[in-house]
Amino acid sequence: FGGDESGRMVPILGVALIMAAFLINLLGNRMIQGVASFIGVLKIGGILIFGIVGVWITDNLAVDFSGTGQAGATGNFLGATALGILAFKGFTTITNSGSEVIDPKRNVGRAIIISIAACVVIYTLVGFAVASNLSLGEIIETQNYSLAAAARPALGEYAVWFTVAIAMTATAGGILASIFAVSRTLAMLTEMKLVPHRHFGMPGSIQKHTLVYTVVLGLVLTAFFDLSRIAALGIVFYLVMDIAIHWGVLRHLRDDVKAKAWVPAIAIVLDLLVLVGFVWVKLNSDPFVIGVAVFTMIVIVAAEQIFLKKFHETVRSEHEESNDP
Repeated sequence: FGGDESGRMVPILGVALIMAAFLINLLGNRMIQGVASFIGVLKIGGILIFGIVGVWITDNLAVDFSGTGQAGATGNFLGATALGILAFKGFTTITNSGSEVIDPKRNVGRAIIISIAACVVIYTLVGFAVASNLSLGEIIETQNYSLAAAARPALGEYAVWFTVAIAMTATAGGILASIFAVSRTLAMLTEMKLVPHRHFGMPGSIQKHTLVYTVVLGLVLTAFFDLSRIAALGIVFYLVMDIAIHWGVLRHLRDDVKAKAWVPAIAIVLDLLVLVGFVWVKLNSDPFVIGVAVFTMIVIVAAEQIFLKKFHETVRSEHEESNDP
């Protein structure tokens, strides 16, 4: 949004938000739920206000698709689609927090449908507000604050500050929910002996330890990567993870969860198309991100293979010793 020529404010704000989310997570589930609900209301309400104002001040809701411009490559389209997928990724927080949900078999699916439906309504409203008030060139020029630019005729320069406030609120809510979900998922995997774990002298439960690990990793990424690179890494990791999960369902869990084979199969194909397109775009614009993603995944897979091999050998050895007369 401008006003930060040094480029230091974004990492500083990011680190501050992560530390605040860490402290809130330490205070327990009731505090997390209260703060997350409050932030969610502010975030959704703010975006809706901007969208409604943008639609209200426009002469009509017609979006002009007749304008001609430079044709975009298929890879660029798929790369943009990857960003769109990331915009809907928030519902995975629900599945990662399934153990915290009352009657999860019934309510997790409902919560996912409600969250996706809400996103569709809000994003559609925002899309019409922006596209009805700004030309394609103006949208590209304003980028991060195109919604503020669309509402500027009614709100003036305050629109930019409101956008900054909403962006910070949305980021804070996402960080809080992600830290909550990821730390609990890591704790579950640790208890299942699927990932290595070290206490490093820390007191408290395994979940508190994984909370610390999650926060430290987030701080490192925030301090050394800009937001666009963090988002790019997230897209690559998320799509690869999604493919792996669907493959696991198709190969090993299809009968257990009564899944229809064509659903995960189509999901894998679509994920691969989007992933290939996004990787192609990034290889031409920022290959460093793809290099970091590939290197990190290789390290994770290698470390996991070593850990599981040693764990199974230990279990086998203990079993043989227990059977010795």
